[in-house]
Amino acid sequence: MTAHRPPFRDPALPVARRVDDLLDRLTADERLALLHQFTPGVERLGIATFRTGQEALHGVAWMGPATVFPQSVGLGATWHPDLVRRIGEAVSREARAMRAKDDRVGLNVWAPTVNLLRNPLWGRGEEGYAEDPSLTSAIATAYTRGLRGDHPVYWRTAPVLKHWLAHNNETARDTSSASVRPRVLHEYDLRAFRGAVEAGAVAGVMPAYNLVNGRPNHLSPYLEEELRRWTDQDLLVCSDAGAPSNLAESQGYFATHEEAVAAALRAGVDSFTDHGTDASVILGRLRGALDRGLIGREDVDRAVRRQLTVRCRLGEFDPELDPYAGETAFDTPEHRELAREAAEAALVLLRNEPPGEGGPGGEGAGGAGPLLPLGDRPGRIAVVGLLGDACKLDWYSGELIHRSSPLDGLRERYGPDRVDFAEGVDRIRLRTASGSLLRIPDAGPGEAVRDTGGALDPALVAGRTDLPPLTADAEGSELALIDWGGGVLTLRAPDGRYLSVAEDGFVRASADEPGGWVVQETFRLEAHDGGHLLLHLGTGGHVSVAADGVKVAADRESAEVFSVETVERGEEAVARAAGAADVVVVVAGNDPHIDGRETEDRTTLGLPAHQDRLWRAAHAANPRTVLVLVSSYPYAVPEAAGTLPAVLWTAHGGQAAGTALARVLAGDVSPAGRLPQTWYASDADLPDLFDYDVIGGRQTYLYFDGTPLFPFGHGLSYTSFAYEELSAAVDGETVRIGCTVTNTGAVASDEVVQVYARAVAPSVPRPHRELVAHERIPLAPGASAALSFTLPVPALGYWDVAHGRWAVEPGAYEIQAGASSADIRRTVRVEVGGEAAGPRPVLVDGIAAADYDEQSGTVIVDRTKVAGDAVTPADPEGGGELLYRSCDFVDGVTEAAVAVAGEGTVELALADGTLLARIEVAPTGGPYAYRTLGAALHLQDVTDLRVRLHGSVRLAHIGFAG
Repeated sequence: MTAHRPPFRDPALPVARRVDDLLDRLTADERLALLHQFTPGVERLGIATFRTGQEALHGVAWMGPATVFPQSVGLGATWHPDLVRRIGEAVSREARAMRAKDDRVGLNVWAPTVNLLRNPLWGRGEEGYAEDPSLTSAIATAYTRGLRGDHPVYWRTAPVLKHWLAHNNETARDTSSASVRPRVLHEYDLRAFRGAVEAGAVAGVMPAYNLVNGRPNHLSPYLEEELRRWTDQDLLVCSDAGAPSNLAESQGYFATHEEAVAAALRAGVDSFTDHGTDASVILGRLRGALDRGLIGREDVDRAVRRQLTVRCRLGEFDPELDPYAGETAFDTPEHRELAREAAEAALVLLRNEPPGEGGPGGEGAGGAGPLLPLGDRPGRIAVVGLLGDACKLDWYSGELIHRSSPLDGLRERYGPDRVDFAEGVDRIRLRTASGSLLRIPDAGPGEAVRDTGGALDPALVAGRTDLPPLTADAEGSELALIDWGGGVLTLRAPDGRYLSVAEDGFVRASADEPGGWVVQETFRLEAHDGGHLLLHLGTGGHVSVAADGVKVAADRESAEVFSVETVERGEEAVARAAGAADVVVVVAGNDPHIDGRETEDRTTLGLPAHQDRLWRAAHAANPRTVLVLVSSYPYAVPEAAGTLPAVLWTAHGGQAAGTALARVLAGDVSPAGRLPQTWYASDADLPDLFDYDVIGGRQTYLYFDGTPLFPFGHGLSYTSFAYEELSAAVDGETVRIGCTVTNTGAVASDEVVQVYARAVAPSVPRPHRELVAHERIPLAPGASAALSFTLPVPALGYWDVAHGRWAVEPGAYEIQAGASSADIRRTVRVEVGGEAAGPRPVLVDGIAAADYDEQSGTVIVDRTKVAGDAVTPADPEGGGELLYRSCDFVDGVTEAAVAVAGEGTVELALADGTLLARIEVAPTGGPYAYRTLGAALHLQDVTDLRVRLHGSVRLAHIGFAG
């Protein structure tokens, strides 16, 4: 070894040895500085600055132009791991190429999001892949493998999974606690993370803002008890932005910030994302924690070692050997083609029937076949709807280099002279109380407008102040009004600029799209004094008209009262265009910056009323109407789904969305996307947003007992497929499955073969069926494919709360193959051997309170701030009940002992309600001051045990003595 090359720069040494050497060379202050997101360089060692975190959910985000692929939920809809792996590879190559020109581009990428899409009202559903853990794991593993690269030593980028753990609500997202019973934890939420970690493609995870079982996720004991036991490689845990401060602020979990950062560090958080680029605040708190003895040097070293390990894997310490150092692939023809392929693969055909009678006809009109595909000569096409000429981005998108809207795609496919467009906006004027009208001043020739699609910093994106504000005069300007639902409006000038409010409070037509962390382009009309006030949602102020221009008023009393003069309803323009066309394509959906997004859950599954009116107007004028839903989430549209001949859904499809849609509508490509989550028929089908118990709440396709609008896995094709020769056999610890699928139609297409399993006679509630394997395969007309799958027998299991372990119950299981969770074509049975678990051995370890079989009216809370669970009534006034089935008291019990805190009563009873014992719990000095209280109890049988809780009592454990 040469003298000038220290061991940490010797690639011949193991990574752990290199990291240890570098760690030994760092001073205590240098080590501490590495714990903040933005770490300084160490010049004497030739160590560069570094930051954790680069958003890369479906393309490199926030750093300017990049290839934009479909939203993550759209990638989930492809059911195509190999395609998603190639997308991950393209994204990581662009990250490397962009970093070569801008060192602000990071290689520790915070992607993908693997939170399960349990509830479709969750605002961040667009970021996840599916409601099913198997599909989510398969897609996440593929994406992370693409991001990581396939070199045995060096990583192209270092992916971090988001958001650990059980995170599905934006409402009160930093203060609410998800109550997650052990079965749901092990059978559902953990599984989404585990596959990618075990595949060795993940550098780490990011904890979520919320609490789980009363404990903030940034203190999750499962980071050590589960996550880090799945792999022998060091995993980096990066905090979410501002979350360390939440521990002592919004969550109030600790009295001081020093206690908070110390607890997070000990729990396994290695990199603190807080206070932006200013590391002094967090480092000051960490120094305070060291001074108080709350953490030691070993805690700091452990976290620093994990971060240095990631940097070593990224080739930082020997760039001359890094195979990815010279990457230049950016916006290549291959990446553009991949974006188109992904957008096509993500399209889901929900319905395709013959059109009704009475409309004008193009080629094929009056035939008995389905409306789609349109073919080469569909006649005149009308594209209508609020998203007809839109290519929307979300918060985690890069800036578009290429843009293709549905209108662009159809005009490209059929020619501009054969495709008409009617957006369907309401055209209005706003008249002041004095009789003048709001006017949009000319922005001037060559003026650029603000682009809010890709911000470098996730902070408020302020509008421009160099453009003239709105004024009022006798002539005024016509405005386009779009109601996005819930009364949330955007207003647009005739030249396409959106009304926005800048830092100075003036209203200007200055944005090309709504966007930013705090959207400044949304308003609400409020009825007032015979007219309307115009509320600006970004600031919470009302619009006023003054001599120097239109601005947000300092107080409500200064607000202008407007009258709304409608020039034209959107449905009138849509009806005209539809009536003159041979085929109508209505494009509806959401703007990802407005209705449902990070920080904002939806309140309903319903399509906004404005857009509902548009599809109805189009269909009334022309029965040959296709509804295309372009959205980040499902809608409940039962009337459209039962009335219109054709309905499609796609997530926002990135830069090639319009081209992809046109190719599918035309029939150049047969649709083969499949729904990654259940589409429910109404809001009444949904549980409460905060109910995380998918088993007890009968949620997702796994447990939902109703009839969905469209089931999980649903998606139609332009051809037909036959399923034959399904076989399944148990071979040791493996179930070997075979199936033959044939394209029985006349069109080449992909089919997504879905394999489900079901326990025939389970002793505990199990899923109706559960996805265990799938494969997307291309088949030419008449072609067949013989598929084989291997299923580990443990995949048929469940978490046995009675014995605290994963278990496979012996007995019969159905293996089902089909085209969706509700379209099963073939079924076979297999017998799985083994020994039945037997009754709950309560005399050995007692009963952990959270290990219940059923509950009502309770939530799980933290037993201590470090680890452990307890159960308490959700409403102390109403009480709650727990049920523990098949408790083995055969050897006889004479006493019960409960570990409790808080105040109230604990009642032990038989299944029929017969009271066995009542234990009064006097105040114990706080929620963590546990004590053990006993009561006589006489049982000698195998029986169910009911436990009733009243008041604020927290029950952690029940012990028994004979």
